[in-house]
Amino acid sequence: MKEEALAQVKALLHQSGLKAKRSLGQHFLVDEDVLECILSAAELSYKDVVVEVGPGLGVLTKRLAEIVSEVIAVELDSRLVSMLKRKLASSPNAKIIHADILRVTPRQLLEDYLATPELARNYKVVANLPYYITSPVIHHFLVASLRPSLMVIMVQKEVGEAIAAAPGRMSLLSVMTQSYSKPTIITHVPARSFYPSPKVDSVVLRLDVYSKPFVEVANIENFFDIVSCGFSAPRKQLRNSLARALGISGSQVASLLEEAGIEARRRAETLSLSEWKELWGIFAPFRR
Repeated sequence: MKEEALAQVKALLHQSGLKAKRSLGQHFLVDEDVLECILSAAELSYKDVVVEVGPGLGVLTKRLAEIVSEVIAVELDSRLVSMLKRKLASSPNAKIIHADILRVTPRQLLEDYLATPELARNYKVVANLPYYITSPVIHHFLVASLRPSLMVIMVQKEVGEAIAAAPGRMSLLSVMTQSYSKPTIITHVPARSFYPSPKVDSVVLRLDVYSKPFVEVANIENFFDIVSCGFSAPRKQLRNSLARALGISGSQVASLLEEAGIEARRRAETLSLSEWKELWGIFAPFRR
């Protein structure tokens, strides 16, 4: 099955006079089993609206259009946009948009291109994301005024594992993502599942997006600013990284951490979301 899909991808590229642009992270999925895994994880129905980022050759787009009410596929490469519009001409519910996803808000995208705008309230993101924009795209949707209910995305294996990490291996990316969603790694995807093959393996990652952030604070931007300070020197103890980033003494930081119930010698990667909330409550005044 994979050999057949690979042959079809190569033939389509040849017929269209196209080559994969590594600069845009173009690696086309040629494993039908992985494709079906993505669709299954998204739990799609006819009532769904899906935003796809980086549709590439439209393999996933075509299957999505067969299942859901509307698909909005956003592609940056003008060469692929032309090909996709021809390929999906028989699927009127699939709209191919030539745009940079990071330069258009989800609300604007959905309101401009949905035939039934009220369906936007519960949209999903399903995509094989270009590696180089994975983190910005996730952030773009999770902090938007109109967030998706679910994201099922293909990401680099190390990035997916970092996002789903538990305290002890947390990062700024995992704190941000887990503040807005519950991440689950659905399956691992070897590099040979793509053409051309990337240098790294991937995972299918599911993000169940909360209706309200898990960490409810008065100022979410200020919260993430404090988290960023904590991770400013991730290999250092919190006492040192916070003192350096906030411009206050180590002894004052140690005293404030004690007030928050957090050991000063701990590192940022060990804190849970609840502990970050406690820490923010103490340190927020230093970043206003």
